[in-house]
Amino acid sequence: MATVKAFRCVRPKKELADKIAALPYDVYNRAEALEEVKKEPMSFLKIDRAETQFEDRVNTYDDRVYEKAHDMLWEMIEKGSFIRDDENSYYVYELIMNQRSQTGIVACASIDDYQNNMIKKHENTREEKEIDRIKHVDRCNAQTGPIFLAYRSNQIINEIVKVKKQEEPLYQFTSSDKVSHAVWKISDAKSVEKIADAFRTIDSIYIADGHHRAASAVKVGLQRRQQNPNYTGEEEFNFFLSVLFPDDQLMIMPYNRVVMDLNGYTKIEFMEKLKVFFEVENLGRQPFSPSQKATFGMYLDQEWYKLTAKGNILSDDAVEGLDVSLLQNYLLDPILKIEDPRIDKRIDFIGGIRGLSELEKRASTDMKVAFSMYPTSIAELFHVADDHRLMPPKSTWFEPKLRSGLFIHTLD
Repeated sequence: MATVKAFRCVRPKKELADKIAALPYDVYNRAEALEEVKKEPMSFLKIDRAETQFEDRVNTYDDRVYEKAHDMLWEMIEKGSFIRDDENSYYVYELIMNQRSQTGIVACASIDDYQNNMIKKHENTREEKEIDRIKHVDRCNAQTGPIFLAYRSNQIINEIVKVKKQEEPLYQFTSSDKVSHAVWKISDAKSVEKIADAFRTIDSIYIADGHHRAASAVKVGLQRRQQNPNYTGEEEFNFFLSVLFPDDQLMIMPYNRVVMDLNGYTKIEFMEKLKVFFEVENLGRQPFSPSQKATFGMYLDQEWYKLTAKGNILSDDAVEGLDVSLLQNYLLDPILKIEDPRIDKRIDFIGGIRGLSELEKRASTDMKVAFSMYPTSIAELFHVADDHRLMPPKSTWFEPKLRSGLFIHTLD
């Protein structure tokens, strides 16, 4: 029985929404973030990455950076760039990329549901990455980047969303990456109650993207509980900002791999090693993006190859049967000696949004060999999470990315 509640949202004035809305903080490195903020001074990225307001000698994680984020956020609220809605509401958020639409409910999820694994994870988090967002959320006294959650499609919620989308949206704009965004508000008591009741019938919600942001938001909530021993559980710090999407609207893109060298093998030796576990077909200059499971593209010395996993390495296991596991367990680890892809500097990961040309570029410059992947499915993600297990690193790439700054949840 999931608790997904309406909230009093802090959101941009209508005429500023397209200027304020920004891609998530972790999409950019420091230099890229600075350039984005220079291009659009209203961008919420200046708050999510407040180091852009300092010289390079000021460390990204300096306490002054979090203080600056707090000051800029609340200054914008006080000056009227943001407004706070008077009533608890849900919001409908539609994103359209390449003529493909996905629509979610903006709401607050429960830290207790996260703690008791009703909100299920499929990735490990790293403490050092959590600490940054813990400090950011705690100092700003607000959650500014929504967590991307998924649930099994529910007809009652679908019907309410369908009716609402026939009305005039609060916001409607196209961002610089050609993604269309539209937002509607649901505040009438009957619809709010229906949505809350519908989510109470759902026994599993899944983190699709944003494991570190979710873990950080929960830890801030737990800290606030310690600071407020008489808490009731209804305080805002018991909940975290989310956008929840039905599973049948989501698409996962591949998360491709590039490796720096062949682990000392010649090309001929490497190809012979491959043939133990894979059928290998030379495709020449024709780029190859897999169209079915257990197949992989490989780009090496300006030629493409199709790799097909042999039957003896296939598995029905939720984790071992994933394509990312097959590549890791039968090629990257035993042949190229990439034992832990989370920390090995010889491997890098390329989101599918970058295309095959990026693989060709990297394998012709700073890397030696590239692998194009068949994307993990949402059903596979659910299967792994339902088994209380974890996927290998960099198993999923979701597009389009949710924007920060459109919805803000304050903690008091």
